[in-house]
Amino acid sequence: MKTLNVDLGNRSYPIYIGQQLLTQKALLEPHIASKQVLVVSNDTVAPIYLDRLLATLESYDCYSVVLKDGEQYKSLDTLNQIFDSALSNKLNRQLTIIALGGGVIGDMAGFAASCYQRGVNFIQIPTTLLAQVDSSVGGKTAVNHPLGKNMIGAFYQPRCVLADISTLDTLPERELSAGIAEIIKYGVIRDTTFFEWLENNVGALLARDSNVLSYAIEVSCRNKAEIVEQDEHESGVRALLNFGHTFGHAIETACGYGVWLHGEAVAAGMCMAANLSHRLGWLSYDDKQRIVGLIKRAKLPIEPPVTMSSEQFVDLMAVDKKVEDGKLRLVLLKSLGGAVTTADFDKAIFKQFLSDIDAV
Repeated sequence: MKTLNVDLGNRSYPIYIGQQLLTQKALLEPHIASKQVLVVSNDTVAPIYLDRLLATLESYDCYSVVLKDGEQYKSLDTLNQIFDSALSNKLNRQLTIIALGGGVIGDMAGFAASCYQRGVNFIQIPTTLLAQVDSSVGGKTAVNHPLGKNMIGAFYQPRCVLADISTLDTLPERELSAGIAEIIKYGVIRDTTFFEWLENNVGALLARDSNVLSYAIEVSCRNKAEIVEQDEHESGVRALLNFGHTFGHAIETACGYGVWLHGEAVAAGMCMAANLSHRLGWLSYDDKQRIVGLIKRAKLPIEPPVTMSSEQFVDLMAVDKKVEDGKLRLVLLKSLGGAVTTADFDKAIFKQFLSDIDAV
């Protein structure tokens, strides 16, 4: 087992990475506030792993709420089901909420924990690759709105993250690839050594080699922890983690939440950002091709959906969280490993870049 630490002063917390961690009560116990525990899961994960976790926590007063699986259910209406369960069971301020599932469950359970009685303990147990390498770390919690993804939420850090690699054994191939998209992101924006390693090991990742998966999760979490420690509330460098996400969130919203997986949309968004960076004269052709080629090898989309228009991208990107004073800020590449967040790019080239989408 590997243990990393997210250093945020008195809100610091460990990330545990290893096999069969769901059964290790000693890892969870120090981070549970009292006897009251509410496990939040979904109807895909719960039938496989909920009983195993509840058996580990048999000495606690455990309750569970099982939500429908899918990005389309990441809403305020679904969030209320968590509050309904907590209130109907008379759970108090010493409650610990545990998220058992992927990024959607982690985001909703974390947001619920930030709100319930103005804040209760929260533990992340991510069961998808994407959640293990990205969404479970850093304290971003949110639900979607029909007009924009993740627009209603809070920064709220967990007490620990338990990344049990053995849960990836039951992950569908499409979800596995979606997680690899976020792994590739770290290599593209800041860690060229890791990017080169991924070029050599993407096949082993797809084959679920446990050692390769463990290393990729560890390096991804370390990269994210380093950024979060510098900029917890995304006022600066943390925005780099949104590489590909401004385009990707527009794709998810336009297509309908859940039609494209988050990682798939981010993959296409990263390719769009790399292509735009090249057009601006910032990113070399060879590096652009390396990025797009690695994403394609990970069995991920490299183009936006043909049903989307440039007008849809403009409208949806206008409500992105990185818009400041009416100016769209994008995460683009000055080089492989050299990401920047900027509103200072040639708008004529950007307009032409989007117009070319309509010509496809």
